[in-house]
This record gives sequence, C-alpha cells and structure tokens, in this order.
Amino acid sequence: MKMDEVIARINVLAKKAKAGTLTPEELQERDQLRRIYMDSVKANLIGQLENTYIVQPDGTKKKLKRK
Repeated sequence: MKMDEVIARINVLAKKAKAGTLTPEELQERDQLRRIYMDSVKANLIGQLENTYIVQPDGTKKKLKRK
C-alpha cells in the first residue's frame, strides 16, 4: 500500500470516527494504518539525520553521531 493510500484511508476513518460510526474492525485498521504512517515518518527522519553534517566555524564538516 502506498503512503498516499494509507493517508487517504486514515482520513476516511477519521471522518467516520467524528461521526461516531466506527466498528471495532475499523478501529483496529485505523490503529494499524497510523502505526505504518508513524514508522514511515520515523524512518524518513532517521535517514535524513544520518546524512546530516554540522559545519564548524573553521569550515570543517562533522557528521552527526547517534546517541
């Protein structure tokens, strides 16, 4: 499932939840889709931070370290 489809389905379920008509199966699906979305965001952020360098005042570059 593409991320656009995941987001679209999350939005559909959110609108349905506001109306108060979610079934237990839909609640479970919503939780799974939210987990997929959050894991994707975390992976993208980690990938971006792994390729981030800090430029020192003397012009040298220092790679960020994992804590």
